[in-house]
Amino acid sequence: MWQMRVVYAVLTVTPLLACAEAGSTLVGLPGPLPESPANLVAAPLPEPFVSKRETLPLPSELLDARQPLTLAQIIDLGLRQSPETRATWHAARAAAAKVGSARAPYWPTLDASANLARSSTSALGGRFVVEQTTYGPSLSLSYLLLDFGGRGAGLDQARAALTVANWSHNAAVQQVILGVQQSYYDYADALARHEAATASLHEAETSLTSAMERLDEGVATQLEVLQARTALSQARLVQQQLSGRINSLKGALAVNLGLPANTPMAVEGLPTEVPVVAVNYSVAALIDQALTERPDLVAARANVNTARARVTITRASGLPALSLVGQAGRGYYEPHPYARYGDSWSAGLVLRIPLFSGLSTPYDVSQAESLAAVAEAHVDRLAQRVALEVWQSYYDVKTAGEAVTTAGDLVASASQAERVAAGRYQEGVGDFLDLLTAQSILASARATEIAARSDWFVSVARLAHAMGAASLDHFWSPPDATPR
Repeated sequence: MWQMRVVYAVLTVTPLLACAEAGSTLVGLPGPLPESPANLVAAPLPEPFVSKRETLPLPSELLDARQPLTLAQIIDLGLRQSPETRATWHAARAAAAKVGSARAPYWPTLDASANLARSSTSALGGRFVVEQTTYGPSLSLSYLLLDFGGRGAGLDQARAALTVANWSHNAAVQQVILGVQQSYYDYADALARHEAATASLHEAETSLTSAMERLDEGVATQLEVLQARTALSQARLVQQQLSGRINSLKGALAVNLGLPANTPMAVEGLPTEVPVVAVNYSVAALIDQALTERPDLVAARANVNTARARVTITRASGLPALSLVGQAGRGYYEPHPYARYGDSWSAGLVLRIPLFSGLSTPYDVSQAESLAAVAEAHVDRLAQRVALEVWQSYYDVKTAGEAVTTAGDLVASASQAERVAAGRYQEGVGDFLDLLTAQSILASARATEIAARSDWFVSVARLAHAMGAASLDHFWSPPDATPR
């Protein structure tokens, strides 16, 4: 009979297993799901998450549009609004709380408990039955006395993690500063280029007017008018493209400030004077300082200490541990034929000796040592990258300073050439193509000069970031150079 039951069970379960193995053809899955890999799913939207930051009003600086924001105000605003700095700030607070938690093993643990039990005992076939209720409180104490450095390494690991979090926050602050500066100079560069394009547009309009007047006087050809119209259309196209770029970069600046892209704001334009001065330190000295003070590099070194502490913790987990334990309690009895309650206590030492754990401890130690070596290699790789960034940024600053001077001379000569060509054409002794060429060269020179100024400020910001410095004020030579 039992053989038939086994056969019936096998015949019943086997088809079910086959269906489960085949997938969801016969077993429905909870939906909604897309009908096929090529179809969209008509799933309901999840509940919207509203960040606390989204409920805050706009900063007062943006509500007062009477004065444009300076770069210092923009940086301060970005640091206060940035999600990156807010996240790293909370991460540092969490790491600090972890340090407090890592001190807990140096204190004893004390637990309180209460019990309630009902018991029944019978004898002689149930002719004698004794029922009793017991209840009462108890305290238990445990205090770790010795663990061969495990809890000390745990505290060291937490402290190193706090150092990592703090310097990671500093790195985030400097990254936000650099990002805001780059966005500001990109936006200011576009504003300056738009202003220069407007000037070129006015010059093209003047040239078209002159060509049409000369055509009416019979001293110009229809070709000159067409060429002037072409130059005017090109100038207008450049201005229109820059107008669109301004709106795009303005939105990017707002986002880098931690604000919506459509936030209204007014900022100061690109400085017209660039205080080009020489860096009063050698590139080797700047690299040495960067290797000492760069926040992300300091955080990486602290992360090595975290990994090394983890090695000690892992080793200690396979070593003996000595603890002091104690217990005290009182039990109440109902009914109580002799005494209503009884007290008990105990105290002793507990030595825990790990004997065998499947060889997991040696492997865990090997893994921790390898991860520490990975952290050390990351420090070396990051140090090389930091040195390269300082090297490149240092020479970028020098090149940008030279470009500012050259671009200024270029604009001066191009402006003079355009004025001469325009005067000669209006007097009837110059060629119209010479005027168009001079205006084109002047427009290009203006754009080059604006780019040179913007590149210099950005290169200085990048050098400061590469060194891990807030600014380069004390790295400049005495300010005896005339602003250019």
